[in-house]
Amino acid sequence: MDLSLTPSELQFRDEVRAWLAEHQPGPEPEGSENVIDFRLRWQRTLFDAGYVGISWPREHGGRGATLMEQAIFNEEMVRGKAPPPANVLGLVMGGPVIITHGTDEQRARFLAPILNGEEVWCQGFSEPNAGSDLAALTTSAVHEDGGWKINGQKVWTSLAHRAKWCMLVAKTSDDRPHHNLTYFICDMKQPGVEIRPLRQATGESEFNEIFFNDAFVPDDNVIGEVGDGWRVAITTLMFERAGLSAGSALAIKMQIDELAALIRQRGLQNDGVIRRRLSELVVATETMRLNGFRGLSRVIEHGVPGPEGSIAKVQWADINQRLGELALDVLGADGLAVDPVWTRRMLRARANSIEGGTSEIQRNILAERVLALPRMR
Repeated sequence: MDLSLTPSELQFRDEVRAWLAEHQPGPEPEGSENVIDFRLRWQRTLFDAGYVGISWPREHGGRGATLMEQAIFNEEMVRGKAPPPANVLGLVMGGPVIITHGTDEQRARFLAPILNGEEVWCQGFSEPNAGSDLAALTTSAVHEDGGWKINGQKVWTSLAHRAKWCMLVAKTSDDRPHHNLTYFICDMKQPGVEIRPLRQATGESEFNEIFFNDAFVPDDNVIGEVGDGWRVAITTLMFERAGLSAGSALAIKMQIDELAALIRQRGLQNDGVIRRRLSELVVATETMRLNGFRGLSRVIEHGVPGPEGSIAKVQWADINQRLGELALDVLGADGLAVDPVWTRRMLRARANSIEGGTSEIQRNILAERVLALPRMR
């Protein structure tokens, strides 16, 4: 594909760049809960300016921008060091899935509060014994009285403690795997939903466990058909992985530039091993950026992300982890005692190869669905 920007795309880029320079919200506050509140206010500012869900159709509250313009906007957000909006899961996954698979009534009810940040969303896929094998989940939904009673447990659920709605997949029959799941939108503020925070190595509690005890979901909150939850869930995950594109590559590139400055500061710029490891990260990041644009081309052509999004997910996790490890090697003992920024990045990156589907699962997807290799099982 031609990666050069058209005159209209250049104009859009300059417009966004100028607006961000004028409205930059400043550094984020200390404390994870303060950060969420800060990002919710920032999302409202972006929304009022027409910069939230910009690639969503106009009839659904978006700007009707092209996906290339969305990619440009993401890059400019990173370049301007602006924080992301708080309701990322709703914007990247929940909203697009409702647009694709939802009813008109569901679009009218759920899309606007996703955009303006009034209602935060979380994702209820992973379970203690089915973290990367969605078809093996055991959370059940039994139909009664115009809706469904949900019982079971989810884990590694980001922002569950602040979410109003959960994208929830549960078993609704004893049919064979992949045909026994249904996709729900579950109210997180009702009785029967218990949320327990999970403390991470970074000291934060970004993830949570959720326990459902006869939690109720009305029939109107089923997305797609009953028993078709696997297909809807896969669409959700493809939207998530397609979001790891040029903006993520630029963010890594900026961290690489920070690391290069640290290497010079430490007097290690002539160390052959350090130089080789840093150059490998530069090459890998550029490869990720170009693969991101290749995936974007597919979405533009077909309307829905394809399995190629798994490439970016694997690359993103691998590069982030190697970057943190190199930084800590450069810092030595000071990495724990003096430089909490790089230490936190290194610790947080350990989750990158697990969250959003493990790297092993992503490689299986690529082997089976892109390379047409035999299935593992």
